[in-house]
Amino acid sequence: MELKLIDMALINIFPKIKIFKLSIFYFIVTFGISNLVQAQSINLSYNGVANADKNAVHLFASNLKAIVEKNSNGKIEINLYPNSILGKEQERMEQVINSPGLNIASFGGISPIFPEIFVSSIPFLFTDFEKARKFFDEGYYWKKARTEFYQRNNAHILAVVEEGGFLAFTNNEREIRTPADFKGLKFRAMDKSQVALYKSFGASGTPIPWTDVYMALKMGVADGQMNPPMYIIMSSLNEVQHYLTLANIQYSDQFLVANDTLMKNLTEKQREILIAAVKEANALNRKSIQSQVESRIDYLSKNGMQVYQPTEEEIEQFRNASKESYINWLETQGIDKSWIDLALKDVN
Repeated sequence: MELKLIDMALINIFPKIKIFKLSIFYFIVTFGISNLVQAQSINLSYNGVANADKNAVHLFASNLKAIVEKNSNGKIEINLYPNSILGKEQERMEQVINSPGLNIASFGGISPIFPEIFVSSIPFLFTDFEKARKFFDEGYYWKKARTEFYQRNNAHILAVVEEGGFLAFTNNEREIRTPADFKGLKFRAMDKSQVALYKSFGASGTPIPWTDVYMALKMGVADGQMNPPMYIIMSSLNEVQHYLTLANIQYSDQFLVANDTLMKNLTEKQREILIAAVKEANALNRKSIQSQVESRIDYLSKNGMQVYQPTEEEIEQFRNASKESYINWLETQGIDKSWIDLALKDVN
């Protein structure tokens, strides 16, 4: 009786539509809405351009989206928001802490609410990809960090996202071969840990948001910066920087953060799909990044940059100038020494 009343109302509005079509329409709308309610839509925010060849974070995000949507048969949809569309680092972190969603954060986003993350960027902590990956995949420091981060912020770090290999120095004043070459230079810093690092080399560091780096270097607000070759290419920094030093001082990574309410609202099967997809997308990222290290350096060499690879003796000078100084700085930030000891034990 109720169906007939609905059909008659629709007939009054659309007199030319046949009754059986209206009944089918009513059936599709009713059950279609029911299915839509069951679907799960998740927003994923991050920085950098929506170009998988130039931005490893976007490569990870796009692979994650594809894997999740395929393995869930479309019942989980990942909406990508690259290029800091939803806000800069700390704004995006506030969003993912307070509302359901995912965010890929740099140290600039994580460190204000979890300063112990700085321990994982002790200069020359890792000598190669294998050691860095093992540190985050198996190390006790990282297991403790993930637990503590959740307890403080009610959010989960689901993955360490490799974003381009190891950090290199660039500047537009002179070739940097040893720490002495830093003297008097001004460097863009991602966060206060990098300010401390530059200070140990005799340079000054100024925090500048990533979105402003190109213009800051072009206008001389800063003489140089530190990033893996991928990021230099992504933002065309070779146009405003002439010298590149492959010191490999720190491992370049970001962190996939998930809102706790989001994770709890997923069914057990949906959580399994998401977590498995994160692991698979991360493996694809690692393979892609490592395979392109040399080709990216070659690209920069052919596109305006003078590339220098320090000798072992020169690397030792960088290590001696920065490592102890950086660890001392960590302790001034109120970071308990047990975190430092645990990280150093993991790598040794």
